[in-house]
Amino acid sequence: MNGSTKDKLAWTAAKLFQERGYDGVGLSDILKSARVPKGSLYHHFRQGKSDLALAAAQFASREMLRIIDDAFLPAKTYKDGMTTLFFKCAKLFDLMGKWNGCPVSGILLNGAYNPMFRETSEHIFDSWIERVTAHATRLGLSENDAKERATHLFVVLQGGWDLARARQNSDELRRLPKLLSEGL
Repeated sequence: MNGSTKDKLAWTAAKLFQERGYDGVGLSDILKSARVPKGSLYHHFRQGKSDLALAAAQFASREMLRIIDDAFLPAKTYKDGMTTLFFKCAKLFDLMGKWNGCPVSGILLNGAYNPMFRETSEHIFDSWIERVTAHATRLGLSENDAKERATHLFVVLQGGWDLARARQNSDELRRLPKLLSEGL
């Protein structure tokens, strides 16, 4: 990855945390993979691993928000946007490796309890739901219906991702639009 040392550390940490979970990754793993000196880590992340985990989750969140926008901006209907989002997530699943979990929960929720991690993950997931809600209202859904569908979409996506991991098959994600569309 090109970019600043801080971004390189956050991207590398996000990738490793997603692969192995927060507790499965040491700072030396991140530094080695990012190819940066130890001093760089503490220069950018004064609290070390916990600060880096928060930055990694925010990095992953920005990527997900971009994917949401890429799916919904050209869509003519909510159903079209939703379908595109699931197909984009299936492609991401294939690119990332069929064993990786959700980037945010893999970073923030799969380790020891940390109130800041839980609060940050809640904020991130809410921002994803709000983004889909905004697209859904732009596409003609009422605010209440849009919020309900956006929340449902992410609950189904999370479960679908886990099932795809268990079955090592991204087609589980591609089946989700049909499951959600039956009620539309």
